[in-house]
Amino acid sequence: MKLGAMALEEDQRISEVVEQEQSRLRNFIRRRVPDPRDAEDILQDVFYELVEANRLLMPIEHVTGWLFRVARNRIADLFRKKKPESLSDGALVNEDEEPFYIEDLLPSPDAGPEALYVRNVLLNEIELALDELPEEQREAFVAHELEGRSFKEISADTGVSVNTLLSRKRYAILHLRERLQRIYEEFRKN
Repeated sequence: MKLGAMALEEDQRISEVVEQEQSRLRNFIRRRVPDPRDAEDILQDVFYELVEANRLLMPIEHVTGWLFRVARNRIADLFRKKKPESLSDGALVNEDEEPFYIEDLLPSPDAGPEALYVRNVLLNEIELALDELPEEQREAFVAHELEGRSFKEISADTGVSVNTLLSRKRYAILHLRERLQRIYEEFRKN
């Protein structure tokens, strides 16, 4: 009976910790993870690990510190496994909300003079859109997407952290998608 009482006491202690730390931990995670679903998944993983550690009788001296350390590790894991966005990763959507890729916008240069004209107009628009970007975003985008360099290589050459480069490229992608979506809609009208 004593073991059952101890288990009940431990369950109560875990419930109290979850109740006390849930709000702070959720805010900590959300400040670092842009997608609320990912943030909620990480929060649940952290508390699951707490329950597992307790079940395996792992001693945790400073529970709050332990929770935040596990959260940081889960956030790092999330960013490690997420592949960086690419301009061609469903950059545009058609009226049916289906992905429409930039390659689909560019007519073949072999399709005649009209297709060649449209292709040149689109390439000029892409170039203008790239010129509108802040220098750091443009450099990150061009180096990774057009030159095919890895973020590690770019980071080593520039001294800028990989996370900062990822962020700069993401903002560039968002701008280019919006800009190219407008061009696509103009062509659809004509």
